[in-house]
Parts: sequence; C-alpha cells; structure tokens
Amino acid sequence: MNRLVVAAPASGSGKTTVATGLMAALRTAGSRVAPFKVGPDYIDPGYHSLATGRPGRNLDPVMVGEHRIPGLFAHGSKGCDIAVVEGVMGLFDGRIDTAGIGSTAHVAKLINAPVLFVVDARGQSRSLAALLHGFRGYDPTVRLGGVILNQVGSERHEQVLRSACDEVGLDVLGVLPRDPQFSLPSRHLGLVTAAEHGPEAVAAVDAIAAAVAKHVDLDAVRRLASSVPTMAVSAWEPQVERVAGEPVIAVAGGAAFTFGYAEHVEVLKAAGAAVAVLDPLHDEDLPEGTAGLVLPGGFPEQHAEALSANVKLRDAVARFARSGAPVHAECGGLLYLARSLDGHPMCGVLDAEGFMTPKLTLGYRDAVASTGSPLHPAGSRVTGHEFHRTQLSTPHSVPPAWHWRGVDSRPVAEGFVAGGVHASYLHTHPAGDPEAVARFVRACHPFVAGVADGTVIA
Repeated sequence: MNRLVVAAPASGSGKTTVATGLMAALRTAGSRVAPFKVGPDYIDPGYHSLATGRPGRNLDPVMVGEHRIPGLFAHGSKGCDIAVVEGVMGLFDGRIDTAGIGSTAHVAKLINAPVLFVVDARGQSRSLAALLHGFRGYDPTVRLGGVILNQVGSERHEQVLRSACDEVGLDVLGVLPRDPQFSLPSRHLGLVTAAEHGPEAVAAVDAIAAAVAKHVDLDAVRRLASSVPTMAVSAWEPQVERVAGEPVIAVAGGAAFTFGYAEHVEVLKAAGAAVAVLDPLHDEDLPEGTAGLVLPGGFPEQHAEALSANVKLRDAVARFARSGAPVHAECGGLLYLARSLDGHPMCGVLDAEGFMTPKLTLGYRDAVASTGSPLHPAGSRVTGHEFHRTQLSTPHSVPPAWHWRGVDSRPVAEGFVAGGVHASYLHTHPAGDPEAVARFVRACHPFVAGVADGTVIA
C-alpha cells in the first residue's frame, strides 16, 4: 500500500485543508484513496469521506493499542492504491505525560510511512530552514519526505521559502497561496461536521481539491507515497462470537449524531446484529423490532430545538429505555437522554439537566467500569476520550458508569448505569474492546421495544 502522513509543526497549520484536498485531488486524478485520521477526532473523517467516497477512519494507539494500528490501517486500505493519513496537532504531540504516545510521529512509525510536512508560512522566511532542521533532527526515525508551503503571500515570498527548504535538503511538493476559500467552517469543538454543512461541505471540498490539484505536484506526492517498504501484516477483523437471530440495533445518525467510528457498525454486524440507522431529527419512531439502541456523540446542542420538537421519538426512546432494553449513549447521546438540554426538553430518561459551558473538557481517560452494564462487567478497564463543552447536573442516586483518577489523583465518578442504560461522556473505540460490543449485542437478543412504566431514572 502506497502511503503517506500529512503532518505539521502545530495545530492550525492547514493539515485538514491539505489532507482533504489531497485526498480529493488524487481521487479525481484516478486513484483509489484510503483516508485516515490520527487520534480520536470525529469531524475531520467526515470531510475525508466526502473527499474519497470511503469511510474516514481513525488510527489511535492510545484508544486501541499500538499493536492494532497496522492491522486497522490494512483493513481500511483494502481495495485502494494509496492511503493518506492526516495527523493530529504538531508532529510529536501525543498523550500528555508520555513520550509522544498517540502522536502523528508515533503512527507514522507504526505504519512505516513518510511525512509530508505542512507549514503555515505566514511571518516566516529563512527561519523556516531552522524549523525544518529541528523537526527532522528531533527524531531521525521519522522520515520527513517533503514540504507543503501553506499561506504563501507572494512569488517573492515563495522564492525565499524554497531557498530555506533547499538549505536543509527538503523538497517542496506544493505551494498554496493565501485564499479564504481554502478553509472549512468551524465552531466550538472544531470544524462544522460535513453532515451538517451539507451541500456547502461538498462545495468546500471541491474548491480545496481544485486548489491542491493546481498548486501541488501530485506526481511527486505519489512518488513519495510509493517510497515505502511492503507491510507484512494481516488486516484487522472483528473477532467476536456471533449471536443468532439478528437482533435489530438502531444506531442514531444524521446531522446531530455524527461522532462514531466506522468499526462500530462493523463489530455490531460481526456479532450478529442487524443495524438500522435512526435520525432523531426526522424519524418519529424507532425502527421496527428494535432490540437495542446506540446513541453516539455529536452536536445535539446545535440541534436542541429540533430534537426537542420531535416529541414522538423522544417518547419512544423513553419507553424503550425504561423497558430495560440495552441503550448505549456516549456524550451527545447522554445529553439526548437527559431531562433537558439548554432548557429544551429531551427524552427524560435521566433526571439531569444538560447545558453549555465556556469550559472545554478534553483528554484521554484510563477508566474502570464502576457498575456492571450491557457493555462492561464491573471492574473492566478501558481507555477512552472526553471532548465536550457541556455539563450535566448529576443525580446522586444513579450508579456511575466509570471511575478514574483525575487531576492531582483525585477520584472521578462519571456517567450513569440504570437498567439497560449505559450513558457517559466517555468515547470509546470498538476496535479497542470488540468484546464490549459483542456483549451489548448478546444483551439485546431477548428484547423488543417495551412499554414505559412512566418513571424517570433518578
């Protein structure tokens, strides 16, 4: 598999713009492109999917274990002739207080891929040589294979920057001028999702692809991607026991619930589930025969009024949850189960209020299951990720889903387990613990949509 990693010195350098445009331009030129994103990000893969026509996938050694990364890469690359991996933050930025675990550099080494380095050239000239020299020398086992100069102000600026790259012996594979069209819309947790942006997202990707095709040497990019050894690795497959009977599991999607991993549905199906997509913004009932419900993360706070207005589905979800059937809710799904979100009535399964805050909660968590649930037996351990600006008033009578050590080793209890409901802010990756997904499918097997008893979990 020909492959390369798009990295940068820091966030905000233009990685997503360049990676997405490169994927789309290569596809337009006839390549079958496999798209990847380093880390737990859900938003960028949506644009990657638009650019390539394939599911955007994540490579996160922290969430799934570094031993699974080559296999997941091979799995996501099937049927393609080139893979483009967008990095995260700066090249060597990984999990805090580790030696770069989960960084772009870490993943580049795990899949033995060269790095195409994107540099925001605003305010720089010959100092670029020092920057490139430092990044290349910091870890010589990470191969910088070329440079994309982004935000270049003029022909003279380009000449000076090219000379700086020549000084350190790095080829310039592309030069992108300053242009407000070469960007994607953002909000409080990053970009606006491709699903929400709709036709405008497609137009933005097309514009970026055209710019990359014009200003980047795609043949040089292909040569760099082909300068790699063969990977002798078996593609990842979900190794789980299959349940008979194909219980129907509804998985929320649409514009409000976009934070999911492609492997989640794949593991559900491998475990015997029949997966039905549910859009809580428009569908007024659960799919026929629903025996389990998955509510992933997303931006329900951006759609609170519309979600609240869909009273029929809110009532159906509440009845289903109170029947004892399995419900797996992460982050945005947790908010949807609350009594309200920013004052808008939600499903009322949890006697708690959700609300936006100015504070960003972000980071990996090494969590232990506090309470047995359809997903995890008590005491099981996972590594997950939090990423939200909302908070939830917590009813103390509900057993927590997780506990972990927080700042200054203070204990943190988080989430809810009640009946068949497992609801939490913590995002997990199904490839890191496929047995949890299989356990959920087994728990769904005896259930059909039940009748509400009229109570609120509190």
